[in-house]
Amino acid sequence: MKITQRRYKMLSDFTKVHKFLTEVYTYENLNSYLLPQYFEYAHTHPYFNSKLTHRFGLLEDGDELVAIACYEMNIGECYLSTKSGYEFLLPEILAYSENELFKIKDGKRQLNVFIVDSETEKQNLLKNNGYKLTYTEPVRIFKYEKPFLDIKLPVGFSIIPLEGENDIAKIHACVWKGFGHGDTPNDNIDSRLLMQSGPNFRHDLTTIIKAPNGDYACFAGMWFDERNKYAYLEPLCTVPEYRRLGLATVALTEAMKKTKSLGAKYCFGGVPEFYTAIGFETICNREIWNKEW
Repeated sequence: MKITQRRYKMLSDFTKVHKFLTEVYTYENLNSYLLPQYFEYAHTHPYFNSKLTHRFGLLEDGDELVAIACYEMNIGECYLSTKSGYEFLLPEILAYSENELFKIKDGKRQLNVFIVDSETEKQNLLKNNGYKLTYTEPVRIFKYEKPFLDIKLPVGFSIIPLEGENDIAKIHACVWKGFGHGDTPNDNIDSRLLMQSGPNFRHDLTTIIKAPNGDYACFAGMWFDERNKYAYLEPLCTVPEYRRLGLATVALTEAMKKTKSLGAKYCFGGVPEFYTAIGFETICNREIWNKEW
């Protein structure tokens, strides 16, 4: 069939793209680390530019989605994703991205493309089109064949699932402070409600550590990919005054145990050395390739 190109329609195409990202995922190349769970998480994130998602490009073979170009949070960055057998479309979606997903900086167009270091075809494409490697970071997983750490909570702290208690104001304060935004949260509590609105958000997998005074000290969001049998941690944070107590390790371990019981084989974690210290291992490196013109 003839391959056609069109723009992303957020309200009607989200499910189709999420399904596509689930189906094209492989452990070998991670689809540039464009996981469907993060695609969904981003759509509900307060920093996500929902007003420009029409710049995402979709390529379809008949009614089947076979390639996509999209950003993570905003223009100036992009992912290039194709179904197996349609890699020949990569130059086309890169050209599309340069026309639609660029940002202007210092009077020049700029685009960052995200891939992982096992994707040699994409690396060569980017090199041949004037891109330079500007950043790398490890992609880490915890394999569930390994034993989980057995760490006890300090006296007075407790583990609660989000389905058991969901105090939005306390979540907002925990995440605000935990990600270094300051001591006094703003009043945008609606952003936390928005982040629980995704169709695959799991209250039962989200874990909170409650402090003796009733405040939320640590927050761990967890996602599960039923088809590909992995868990994805997003986000994880601890309020500064409660750090170095093992709270994040306990919350993360509790969430991983839940996903293991659902059939997950491993869990994606973050970049900080905290993850390697509790048993996560690096499986590849995420790369950012930049071009200015």
